[in-house]
Amino acid sequence: MFLAKATQTIPLGTAYPVWTGIGAVGAVIIGIFVFREPATFWRLFFLTTLIGSIIGLKALL
Repeated sequence: MFLAKATQTIPLGTAYPVWTGIGAVGAVIIGIFVFREPATFWRLFFLTTLIGSIIGLKALL
């Protein structure tokens, strides 16, 4: 429902990667804090890279 709402204002090719990226970031954060998964340097590095990519996609609009 929220993805459909987002595609009313931004293109689907941008909305879908942003939507799935936000879900992936949320899953990693929950894994680290709730399930005590390791927060290694590389995991945090790539999480930061993913967040930067999401911001970059959104900024192109």
